[in-house]
Amino acid sequence: MSADTNTLHAHGHAHGHDDGHHGHDDHDHDHGDGSSHGTFREYMTGFVLAVILTVIPFWIVMTGQFQDSGTTALVILGFAAVQIVVHMVYFLHMNARSEGGWTMLALIFTIVLVVITLAGSIWVMFHLNTNMMPNMLHDMNNMP
Repeated sequence: MSADTNTLHAHGHAHGHDDGHHGHDDHDHDHGDGSSHGTFREYMTGFVLAVILTVIPFWIVMTGQFQDSGTTALVILGFAAVQIVVHMVYFLHMNARSEGGWTMLALIFTIVLVVITLAGSIWVMFHLNTNMMPNMLHDMNNMP
């Protein structure tokens, strides 16, 4: 069999022939590769989770649930991280199966690079501040 005949048998119809679809291909079927779009129920679940993950940190800040601002910041960052995952799963449809896993691999690589860059920048700024600023501040206080 030729490649065109295999394509014809695999799809069940030849593209370009009028088969009742008036020239439109049926692209709504699931290819089994995780690239299908979500259902209304999945979108609503994602929406409800996103709203909850927004309202809870807002409530925490507005009512002052934690006395320590550092604790409040860490809790809000935790909710933000969970909300990122909700958006990626329910709205971007990212999972280990989509595009053969390359999307997830690219995401992990990006996260690793961002963490290394942020941690390195904070580390350098902290040590520059600790090692250089005390003498400069002391000298500036003695200026006329």
